[in-house]
Amino acid sequence: MPISIRQLRELEDIDTITIHSLDPVLYQATVTLDGQEILISNNQGQPLRSFNLLEMQALFEDLPLKHLWLRHQSAYDEMVGQPVRTGSNDLKLALEKPSSTTRLAHNGLANRLGIQ
Repeated sequence: MPISIRQLRELEDIDTITIHSLDPVLYQATVTLDGQEILISNNQGQPLRSFNLLEMQALFEDLPLKHLWLRHQSAYDEMVGQPVRTGSNDLKLALEKPSSTTRLAHNGLANRLGIQ
C-alpha cells in the first residue's frame, strides 16, 4: 500500500528515500520503512511521478531524511545480445539532501500534483 507525501511529513525519522529512474526522464519514488520499500503517492493515492529529477528531489526537502538515492536498472543489456543476467544491474547513486536551491523546482511539481 502506498504512502502519501502528507503521511511522510508526519514522520519524525525517515531513513531512506529512493528515486527510481524508470525511463530517461521519468522518475518515481519509494521510501524504506522498517526494512520494507513502499511506493510514495501523491495525496490522491496515485504514484508520485515526475519528468524532472530536481523537481522530484525537491519534494523531499522538508523531510527528516537520512539518505536519498537515485536508482536505475538498465534493460539495455538484454537488447544488445548480452547473456541473461543472473544478478541485479542496478546503478545506485547517493544524492545530496535537497536544499533551498531546489525550492523553485519543488513549487513547480507540487503545484502540478496538488500537494502543497
